[in-house]
Amino acid sequence: MPPVLAGWPAALALALLPSLAVTGWLATRGRGFVLDLPGHRSLHARPTPRTGGIGLLAGLLAGAGWHALVSASSLPPLAGPGELLALGLLVTVSFLDDLGHVPIPVRLLVQAAVAWVLALYSGLSFLAALLAMPAMVWMVNLYNFMDGMDGFAGGMAVFGFGTLAGVAWLAGQPQWALLPALVVAAALGFLAWNFPPARIFLGDAGATLLGMLAAWLLLEYHLHGLLPLWLGVLLFAPFVFDATVTLLRRILRGERFWEAHRTHYYQRLVQRGWGHRRTVLVEYLLMAGCSLTVLLVFRRPAPVQWAAVLAWGLVAALLMGWVDAEERRTKG
Repeated sequence: MPPVLAGWPAALALALLPSLAVTGWLATRGRGFVLDLPGHRSLHARPTPRTGGIGLLAGLLAGAGWHALVSASSLPPLAGPGELLALGLLVTVSFLDDLGHVPIPVRLLVQAAVAWVLALYSGLSFLAALLAMPAMVWMVNLYNFMDGMDGFAGGMAVFGFGTLAGVAWLAGQPQWALLPALVVAAALGFLAWNFPPARIFLGDAGATLLGMLAAWLLLEYHLHGLLPLWLGVLLFAPFVFDATVTLLRRILRGERFWEAHRTHYYQRLVQRGWGHRRTVLVEYLLMAGCSLTVLLVFRRPAPVQWAAVLAWGLVAALLMGWVDAEERRTKG
């Protein structure tokens, strides 16, 4: 086994198994710890723990810790303790929000600060990091917005981060593949308990962590010539398109867009009778299509890449238009 791959099997196993075990304990024996109570804006009908992010984090820490122990080298892009401290702050504040309520301005301020610090660690200038910060914060929040259906956020982690690992491997940079691969392994441990019917939810702590890791890795991959940002958008398109279009619609309607709601396209499909399982499986097909497209075109010229992005944008527009038309037809 090449030196760069030393310890990988154990690291991936240690990301999967603790995530599976801790999440399972929280979903069964630790059910009363932090519960997501059903309300008029939720899609679930019974109190469900929202502590799955703890299990996912346990897996990530175990896998990354083992890699550090056996390789005595950094795990790109985690080059030092500063990045871990920043991510730790994000998870801590998000978990406090899971426990009770952290005001939105405080959460956004922490997310912005963490995004700015990570962008600086990526090598961006002070000004460039400030410019990258809003996009990274949006990725964090859209991941949180889309964590509202059984199996959805976990599935996006498997497809999205799995494709990032594949891109790094195919590009001949396997050292960049391990962190996203660890995320996939930890996400699979969580998804075993979150697939419909979910026995546990990711919670803000897990959703914001995955969103920030996705934003940071997309930035790092772009800067290191592994994957351009526009293909990163395509890779997470099932989240990006739905969340962005829904937000813009709510703003244009003058709604309180910062409040929880049930008007995302995936939520509307569930409410129309598709249910969690059927809707999430269709979303998995879209994720698989976007992932395969990225793997096919990431080494092709930019015009080919943009053509792929535009083609999927058209697919998304047609699908969202179909949902809108079906709702108008039913109401009419």
